[in-house]
Amino acid sequence: MKIRTIIVDDERLAREEFKSMLKQYPQIDVVGEFKNANEAEKGILELNPELLFIDIQMPGESGMELIERLDNPPRTVFVTAFDEFAIKAFELNAYDYLLKPLDDDRLIDVITRITEEYKIPESVELSSKLEKGDRIFIKDGDKVWFINIEEVRYFESDGNYVKVFFQNYHPLILRSLSSLADRIDTKLFFRANRKYLINLNRVVNIESWFNGSLQVEMDCGTKIDISRRQAIKFKDKFSL
Repeated sequence: MKIRTIIVDDERLAREEFKSMLKQYPQIDVVGEFKNANEAEKGILELNPELLFIDIQMPGESGMELIERLDNPPRTVFVTAFDEFAIKAFELNAYDYLLKPLDDDRLIDVITRITEEYKIPESVELSSKLEKGDRIFIKDGDKVWFINIEEVRYFESDGNYVKVFFQNYHPLILRSLSSLADRIDTKLFFRANRKYLINLNRVVNIESWFNGSLQVEMDCGTKIDISRRQAIKFKDKFSL
């Protein structure tokens, strides 16, 4: 099991030092390194990494601005010499936030957690593509459910977890929203934005929203924005 990883830092020596630290973790496969946000965006699209270590302050667009702009970023660990960005980082659903100079114990913690995510069967069984009619097993603490995938109204990203909304429940599972989006039939669920994956059959109303975005209303009354970029994909996919 290898975790495809990208490093982004404008300082070459910092990238080299970080790569050296990551060599002690055989499960980490560094597939690319970039010196700015523009190069990183192209690399993310081409290399499809599962983990991203990115500096915040770089010439041009910052690391945070890049992640805020992406609809479907990989698990992101911000690496910076400044601690004042921590709150904003976690508002962007950062996987973690590491301060320079890098601390071995903190890095071990990050690598251990993400390795466990890949190694341990998650509370939603995702060994194959989930399609209409499939049932899923969900476990949150002592509570368990075995439901039809179509019962889920939407998934909401919550830090390193995802909330699963069905019936009157919303249990937490240890799983990224991106990994769920990769496993569920796109005819059934659609990635509305960085935080939500919605069941298309549970949409009861849709209307134009700000700056080319859309807003959908679910059958439970919840309203969810479809980002401008995702709205373009939505229209392309479903327009006559």
